[in-house]
Amino acid sequence: MTWQSPARLWLLLGVAALAAGYLLAQRRRSRYAVRFTNLRLLDRVAPHRPAWRRHVPAGLFLAMLGLLVVGFARPHDEVRVPRERATVMVAVDVSTSMLASDVDPDRLSAAKHAARRFVDGLPDEFNVGLVAFAGSAAVLVPPGTDRESLHEGIDRLAEGATGVQGTAIGEAINTSLGAVKGLDSQAAKQPPPARIILLSDGANTSGMDPMEAADEAVAAKVPVHTISFGTPSGFVDRGGRPIQVPVDGQTLRAVADSTGGGFHEATSSAELRAVYDDIGTSVGYRRERQDVSARFIGLGLVLAMGAAAGSMRWFSRLP
Repeated sequence: MTWQSPARLWLLLGVAALAAGYLLAQRRRSRYAVRFTNLRLLDRVAPHRPAWRRHVPAGLFLAMLGLLVVGFARPHDEVRVPRERATVMVAVDVSTSMLASDVDPDRLSAAKHAARRFVDGLPDEFNVGLVAFAGSAAVLVPPGTDRESLHEGIDRLAEGATGVQGTAIGEAINTSLGAVKGLDSQAAKQPPPARIILLSDGANTSGMDPMEAADEAVAAKVPVHTISFGTPSGFVDRGGRPIQVPVDGQTLRAVADSTGGGFHEATSSAELRAVYDDIGTSVGYRRERQDVSARFIGLGLVLAMGAAAGSMRWFSRLP
């Protein structure tokens, strides 16, 4: 345990001084009683009082002061904090083919817009991460609850962001699974409930075979939901020369079907906002250093009420 204001603990000396003063007062009271030699008269003018109960309120009051001083010093300790483990990975295709304008204003812009809408529809406590993929895949934002970082990551998505040409859907799924497995120390033995949302035009050209990656997702019990962006007539302009980049919805549909996810067209991407309904929850714990002064203040207040109740019960007065 550490203290944010350790100098305040010196006030405990004042509590100790009060305790010493109380003990001294009790000794002086005993001496005066002995000096009163007419014990029969003493018994009549000073009725018998409970020997130990009269010290209970004072003891509780002093303990209360000590606990309040400790709380005043702002103690900090490591505590177990519950954490929602449900995880969603959003994988966005940033390959050259995503620049085709057959989806207004272009495939990539539409995918970014859909990703923002989906993320904004998720519960705040869900962990959400972002993967960008073209010829390779990379985690841009690790899964977490910081939505501001996630929105900034989506804004940074641009064609060629991974530096490798091509479209590697399988790599995107595999990278997303790796991010889920690295969520926390429990993930290896107790995987969190998770989903992968993959936004692409579906034309896989490099990396791991998408169906092989889908098998890994099935083994990890992570459904992959896919959104297809584009039309069969899509093209990109390269130096004034149009290059055909037709959408490959079959690959995306096959991945979704084999993993138990859902396949969606770009025009119906809003349907994905309901995906989180069947994700389920799983609460884990992380260790975090927090202010624990409330523990001591709360216990001090309980002792204060105990001192007041005891004094009222036995002596008909507050301490």
